[in-house]
Amino acid sequence: MVYINIRLSSLRFTLRSDIINHTDILLISFTSNRSQYFILNIYSDSSHLALKYLKDIEVNIDNVLVMTGNFNIRDRLWDSSFPHHSSISDDLLIIADSFQLSLSMPTNPYPTRYSDTVGEANSTIDLMFLRYGSTELNYHSIHPDW
Repeated sequence: MVYINIRLSSLRFTLRSDIINHTDILLISFTSNRSQYFILNIYSDSSHLALKYLKDIEVNIDNVLVMTGNFNIRDRLWDSSFPHHSSISDDLLIIADSFQLSLSMPTNPYPTRYSDTVGEANSTIDLMFLRYGSTELNYHSIHPDW
């Protein structure tokens, strides 16, 4: 689901299933100053089907500004409480790199998933990737109470 405020309607947001057609991936385009930009939101299930799809289709999209989502990948690269590295993380970073995006680390790291199971650790599985050189890179905050 996507919500776009009416105040932004002049940017002409469009769901781009003609470029990426997957039930767990939303590619949204918008136009600003005669240039087209993209926002990518991904839900990657426990089998990582959305990431496998992106890796397999090798789509080349310029001007992706942000890629966010629940990637369902625990990794020490973004979760200091988790001691292991996953090969799926490598795939995610390769995909992000193909869109010229870097992982943005929050200024105040918090878990993004809180476990309902006693004894199971909270984790960080929701991530944000921003365009290379973005001034916002690594300057975002997580507000767990929101």
